[in-house]
Amino acid sequence: MRIARFVTTAEPRYGIVEGEPDAPAEELVVTELHGDPFFQGIQPTSTRHQLAEVRLVAPIIPRSKVVGVGRNWADHATELGNEVPDRPQFFLKPNTSVVGPGEPVTLPAWSEEVSYEAELAVVIGTICKDVPLERVDDVVFGYTVANDLTARDAQRGDLQWARAKGFDGACPLGPWIETELSTSDTEDLTITMALDGQTVQEGTTADMVFGVRQIVAAASEAFTLLPGDIILTGTPAGVGQVESGQRTEATVEGIGTLGTVYRR
Repeated sequence: MRIARFVTTAEPRYGIVEGEPDAPAEELVVTELHGDPFFQGIQPTSTRHQLAEVRLVAPIIPRSKVVGVGRNWADHATELGNEVPDRPQFFLKPNTSVVGPGEPVTLPAWSEEVSYEAELAVVIGTICKDVPLERVDDVVFGYTVANDLTARDAQRGDLQWARAKGFDGACPLGPWIETELSTSDTEDLTITMALDGQTVQEGTTADMVFGVRQIVAAASEAFTLLPGDIILTGTPAGVGQVESGQRTEATVEGIGTLGTVYRR
């Protein structure tokens, strides 16, 4: 089930995107949900829209936090000259960094080196703490696509990553949340990134140092996780710089494609 958040002329609403996974937007419809599915469950209404006639926004704005995992792909760690960690390395992004599919990201004036990172994102569905590996599926609402934008020059120069990873627009999410994947399904998903139509990243989650179960369990040891919290799982090799006027498309197999445009 694909849960989207969209606007027509009023406040954002949630809906179920229906139709074949690879169908164009003109062939997909959105059935509105009653209220917030994170707190009221999935309750379809009788109101339907053509997907092409609505504007998708970020499928969730975390009430609390976005948790990122650094150096979770050996080849990506190597390309940046870093060692592979022996346990998940976490950082936080504020919810003000989140933008939706197709929304423009204004590159920060203080950085000349913003990089794209295509990632699988985990969406937490219930409040939880110290989750054992065998119960991770119980706390996951679904999965979406993320672009973990990073100001590399600030990342190198600052003492910590808050500015480099947390600037406004640094966490595009979308296009929707896929609720029918299990943690087992995430063990070998293809992730790609295209820059102006050319593939620049391609990898599989089978190559992650730590899988979804390990990441969620470890994150829940450090932080109480709340409904709508996002956990980013890392990116394959091939990261590179974006410039004003360019477009990226991050794709995760079984979920969809997240487009992002950039401007100064």
